[in-house]
Amino acid sequence: MGSTHATTSRQGSAALYDVVYERDVMMPARDGAHLATDLYFPAIGDERASGPFPVILERTPYNKTRLQARDAGYFFARRGYVGAVQDVRGRYASEGTWYPFAGDGTGTQGEGEDGYDAVEWLAAQEWCDGAIGTIGGSYAGATQSALASLNPHHLRAMAISVGPHDYFENSMRHHGAAELRFFIYSFRMLHTNEWGDTMPAGVTDAFREAHEHVHWWVRRLLDGPFRAGTSPLQHYPSVEQYVLDLLSRGDDDAFWARPGFGPRRYYDQHADVPTIYQGGWYDSYGTSTVTNFMEFSRRSRSPQRLLMGPWVHGAGEQNDAGEVEFDVEAAQDSWDDGRLRWFDRWLKGLDSGVDNEPPVRIYVMGGGDDDGRMTTDDRLWRDGVWRDEHEWPLARTQPTPYYLHAGGQLSPESPAARPPTGYSFDPAYPVPTTGGNISAADPPMPHGGFDQRNRPDLHGWLGPNYQHTLPLAARADVLVFQTPPLEQPIEVTGSVVVELWASSSAIDTDFTAKLIDVYPPSTDWPDGFALNLGDSIVRARYREGYDQPRFLESNQPAKFSILLYPTSNLFTIGHRIRIDIASSNFPRFDVNPNTGEPLNAHTHHVVARQLIYHDPDHPSHALLPIIPT
Repeated sequence: MGSTHATTSRQGSAALYDVVYERDVMMPARDGAHLATDLYFPAIGDERASGPFPVILERTPYNKTRLQARDAGYFFARRGYVGAVQDVRGRYASEGTWYPFAGDGTGTQGEGEDGYDAVEWLAAQEWCDGAIGTIGGSYAGATQSALASLNPHHLRAMAISVGPHDYFENSMRHHGAAELRFFIYSFRMLHTNEWGDTMPAGVTDAFREAHEHVHWWVRRLLDGPFRAGTSPLQHYPSVEQYVLDLLSRGDDDAFWARPGFGPRRYYDQHADVPTIYQGGWYDSYGTSTVTNFMEFSRRSRSPQRLLMGPWVHGAGEQNDAGEVEFDVEAAQDSWDDGRLRWFDRWLKGLDSGVDNEPPVRIYVMGGGDDDGRMTTDDRLWRDGVWRDEHEWPLARTQPTPYYLHAGGQLSPESPAARPPTGYSFDPAYPVPTTGGNISAADPPMPHGGFDQRNRPDLHGWLGPNYQHTLPLAARADVLVFQTPPLEQPIEVTGSVVVELWASSSAIDTDFTAKLIDVYPPSTDWPDGFALNLGDSIVRARYREGYDQPRFLESNQPAKFSILLYPTSNLFTIGHRIRIDIASSNFPRFDVNPNTGEPLNAHTHHVVARQLIYHDPDHPSHALLPIIPT
């Protein structure tokens, strides 16, 4: 799982079996719907091997017959497991209606209930020994957490890649704003489903065209609310309703308490089973991955493991992240091999060596003599190193405030009494998203690390004001606070929190924060390279909680806490630590119209005058988790 540890002797399941399979076994759910499941059995020649065997289950909306899912079924069957891959409700060969992440959308039969039923059905089959493990990433990570939230009797272990902890707090909604990657995702999912005769050809053509030109629909959001019946989504009403819910449900209520929307509300009843949590510093679920590990390490008797690499979403076996390339050692060893060792230990009782490994393994980005050169693929080269740890967050962390100062300085010194720094935020001209912790949103939003500048190839679809290559820092509505060039390296490992004192002429608005590693000018990068490490947002009406929105008092300072994604980065000598403050990051997040009207129901937008305070009474700062070097 990212490294090779010294061993004396180990046990493990060898690839001793042939494989036979059954397609489209229709598993009954408790409400009578049937969920299509492909089963991969250990075999001797063309005959099933005598069992029983443990089962490895993946539940996916991305087609159970896709190559990655099929390969996993074969991989585990050859090694003495039954592989089970199931289409979730309403997708591909399964019956029912699909409402993303929540099953049928009614709140009564969701991914939690369907997953629970799948585990118990599999355990009751004569070829199963009663032990079930689960695998999968992204949505298939969410389905694992959903079923585990209902604590099925026969669940024994999980390997969750890039999964959620709470879609309301940090994925679909994000500190009050909407993550528009799921708006884009909805168009993609209707296009990619295999509809057969259930959908007219003209409708499937409309799905395809909408997906191919999804940036049109994203750009349309700048003009006003998204309305029912105005897009091809209307032909699949549950997905259209999902999008409307995504954009309009900003309050924390019972709607968001479904198991499919993340395990946070179910931590105390969640299955206590050995679990690996795998994620990446540039993944959209980075915060969720470390949060789940922390919570279950604290609550569980069973072992929990955390693996965090420099990866974008679902790309653990790659060594690039957007416009950045790492050494080949940054790529993960075979994830199948790592999961096999985990399940061999906890489903078969074999001494696979996982008991002797530290609970946390992270990749620290940065450092090295050649850090910062351009690769042959025109990417920024980054060195780094894998490191074992015993906990997260690291016990030796020294939380250190770096204060925002007038004039754009960032330093550990407390700020002097100076007037606030202001800018105007125009919702019609948002700051464009340039990389970051994103998934399922390309081509409008590529994920990963990028030089923070405008570029027509990424942003030109937004309109004529984006046909240039100026740095984002050159915009009047982006405030930059940075250190002088560092004289000593500084490692930041953990989650950065920006405590911001700000006011607005509007009663509701947004504030964004972004952590950046500023590379000095070089032959390859004459203007330097402003590398994003993590970002986030806060919607003003939700600054004191999500259950009781409270508007701002116009032009009166208020405190905002902005939790950025976790990272592990070594800022080396000559680099700068930088915090950018703005009020938009589009289309990463929906744009606040600054009117205070109900979400996705505004009638107009207004330009807001924002003030950022940095004085002794309002000491705005970034709390950096610094690791002594």
